[in-house]
Amino acid sequence: MLRTVLVSALAATLIGAPAAQAAPSAPGDLVDYKRVVATAPAKAWKLTYRSTSATGKPNTVSGILLVPPAPWTKGPRPLVSYAVGTHGLGDRCAPSTRLTNGSENEVLLMSQALSRGWAVVVTDYEGLGTPGTHTYAVGQSEGRAVLDAARAASRVPEAGLSKSGPVGVFGYSQGGQAAAFAGELQPSYAPDVNLVGVAEGGVPADLNAVLKFNDGGPAFGLVLGAAVGYATAYPELPFNDVLNAKGEKAVAKVKEACTVELGAAAPFARLNDFTTVPNVSSDPRWQARLGENLAGKTKPGAPVYLYHASLDELIPLSVGKGLRDRYQALGADVTWQEFPLLEHIGGVSAGGPVAMTWLGTKF
Repeated sequence: MLRTVLVSALAATLIGAPAAQAAPSAPGDLVDYKRVVATAPAKAWKLTYRSTSATGKPNTVSGILLVPPAPWTKGPRPLVSYAVGTHGLGDRCAPSTRLTNGSENEVLLMSQALSRGWAVVVTDYEGLGTPGTHTYAVGQSEGRAVLDAARAASRVPEAGLSKSGPVGVFGYSQGGQAAAFAGELQPSYAPDVNLVGVAEGGVPADLNAVLKFNDGGPAFGLVLGAAVGYATAYPELPFNDVLNAKGEKAVAKVKEACTVELGAAAPFARLNDFTTVPNVSSDPRWQARLGENLAGKTKPGAPVYLYHASLDELIPLSVGKGLRDRYQALGADVTWQEFPLLEHIGGVSAGGPVAMTWLGTKF
């Protein structure tokens, strides 16, 4: 019996059966990867990789890696860890899914990086495309997912990326928040990632200010989505247990919504409309967690290009300027640009290409 087992094992080895691999345990370790076809000018791999939650617990995140087909001959190929803006909370909204079904609205910006010969890795963030609820607007989780996506990309053998190659981070809106936290977390969380620049725009850097600005506004659904994200990341926060019947119905809707449905989920509503306890976000537990996710408290590990639209109707210009001021007070290398007479989407339309060009100067 034992001889049969040994002979079978030897035969399997000789014919090239896949060897068992050590279980992934460190942030950035690949759990799985496979070739897919993406609606972008690149070879593509769907990834799942290890990362870390906002509270420091190991988790698994998905994403997609895009590599231009043309060889790169100027040293290690640069990698952009691309953080998407709000896609929603439903798994069908994940960028790795949308890049394979032709519905990804940020593919043109990604293609600008690919056309320069850079590889692009796009995280789905925690809980978007993987089991559980997406921790929407939680910078501490998003930043880690962005950094670990860069680590995971360099571990795909067929991609030909170097673990020591230059990495730039790009993001706008929710992606801007993720990019900001990636920059701030890199020195302590991922010093092995060779981060050379962070391009971040329309950053919801101060969620207390963003909540106040949007409470009762036309895109209040985004606030409700953020509340769901925080209650998921930090289960001790009073939210699910203080929802009224209207709130339970709205939250169930939000958890399945993509961008447009999320923004339109509860126009002109207020958070108090959905809870049995007024002003729930003023609870000290909420304020502590929101404080942990205030961008600009730690000096980023690389130069930053920070931009904002002057007429942003979702994230007020004052929030962007506040982040700029905090960076400057920390002695960060920050380039600030304000785009006049533009609203939120106009900010990335005008500023995104400029930010991508700025990243090129760091590569």
